[in-house]
Amino acid sequence: MAEISQKIKSLIQAASEAKEKAYCPYSNFRVGAALLTEDDSIITGCNVENCSLGGTICAERTAMVKAVSEGKKSFKAIAIASDEKDKIAPCGICRQFMVEFGTDWDVYLTSNDGSFEKMTVSQLLPVAFKPSHLK
Repeated sequence: MAEISQKIKSLIQAASEAKEKAYCPYSNFRVGAALLTEDDSIITGCNVENCSLGGTICAERTAMVKAVSEGKKSFKAIAIASDEKDKIAPCGICRQFMVEFGTDWDVYLTSNDGSFEKMTVSQLLPVAFKPSHLK
């Protein structure tokens, strides 16, 4: 595992802890996310499923919506955790949602053994539709 700061270790740990709160009775696929805001706050989220499935919200979007509802719209990083041995990546909707808040912030894809891969939002969605396209 690459050398990382204590702040990023805390972010990855917070994502792992957030998955414990997941509500996923249909898929049994727990996901947690932890978002590092510009002021160094950590805001967590988990996936919340709905029997209509379309009403399900992913952990990443839960964390971002919580942050925005608390007045935070500038992010440094997000960590994503599941119970899987392989690193998981955000779904397409979450990637597009991330782009809304910039493309140059970090995304830590983690696995249950503590290993991770660091990417940026722009690496996850290189040809993104951006807010600037609407101007």
